[in-house]
Amino acid sequence: MSTTQGAAQTTSGEIFGQLFTHDHEELVFCQDKHTGLKAIIAIHNTVLGPGLGGTRIWNYTNEADAVNDVLRLSRGMTYKAAISGLNLGGAKAVIIGDAKTIKTEALMRKFGRFVENLHGKYITAEDVNTTTKDMEYVNMETSHVVGLPESMGGGGDPSPVTAYGAYMGMKASAQHVWGNDSLRGKKIAVQGIGKVGGHLLEHLHKEGAKLFISDINEEALAKYVKEFGATVVKGDEIFALDVDVFAPCAMGAILNTDNINKLKCKIIAGAANNQLADENIHGPMLVEKGIAYAPDFLINAGGLINVYQEHIGYNRETAMRSTEHIYDVTLQIYKAAELSKTHTQQAAMNLAEKRINDIKHVRATY
Repeated sequence: MSTTQGAAQTTSGEIFGQLFTHDHEELVFCQDKHTGLKAIIAIHNTVLGPGLGGTRIWNYTNEADAVNDVLRLSRGMTYKAAISGLNLGGAKAVIIGDAKTIKTEALMRKFGRFVENLHGKYITAEDVNTTTKDMEYVNMETSHVVGLPESMGGGGDPSPVTAYGAYMGMKASAQHVWGNDSLRGKKIAVQGIGKVGGHLLEHLHKEGAKLFISDINEEALAKYVKEFGATVVKGDEIFALDVDVFAPCAMGAILNTDNINKLKCKIIAGAANNQLADENIHGPMLVEKGIAYAPDFLINAGGLINVYQEHIGYNRETAMRSTEHIYDVTLQIYKAAELSKTHTQQAAMNLAEKRINDIKHVRATY
């Protein structure tokens, strides 16, 4: 077992510069020759509580991309926890490699040892390309893990709750834009129909929305065409569709200058993390185009809310009720953005940062 001092393709100065920019507390590089584990754990902020965030396995082009991703994701978790009223900080982990070839019991358990060595400062959970079974393996080496199967007293797959939160945020956005939160008859484009996107489609179909879907998984596309009568859209064509709502539910940073210029929707409300390629550029750009944007870290917080309930004593009904509160907070953010003449991403960040700073002051004395 060993801990490296930096990524091969990123200098130590560049790494500390990135940590300084967004005020991260800690970045841990983990490697194990026997299992092939190459992992990075980023802890952004622990003012409100231990950093909680899932572990994703991804075959990054290079190590610098992995560092950038884990830093962005961990920062997002801080805001997500804070704006949701949870006593948690923000953290995230990535394991570098192709999940189909590298993932083994030994690798996940070795990763669990690294989590254990942080003594509870980081709590892990499932994420992209990891499952409840993987968390079982991690749990063999550390208790600092959530997202465990229901048979072990956990909350199981959090994706249905994540999808429900995104659905609440979308309905609140409809209320803000049209004065009515009904999505019946609305044309909605969903980019990415994995676990979360699929559950979101179920809610939208049940309400009577007209669905357009895009994904690289042909089998999943065929499933929802058959079950829900969805229309398949190829690749980037989804950005230019004449729809009412665009729901990004795949990877992040897809709302860039080129794609935003193509959009014809009135609302963006989806479950993907870090949707804005540059929040300082593309948040205001959406305002200029008259598009209502439901901040991703707010409306995709259902999964975090679910695993937080597991952390304090799991109850699914309580998790769902807490997730419904996303509707009210989304409306609050739209109002705050209008009053402060800023974009919704900034308004949401302001609210989250206020809670962090308030509690930081509370805890300033022994």
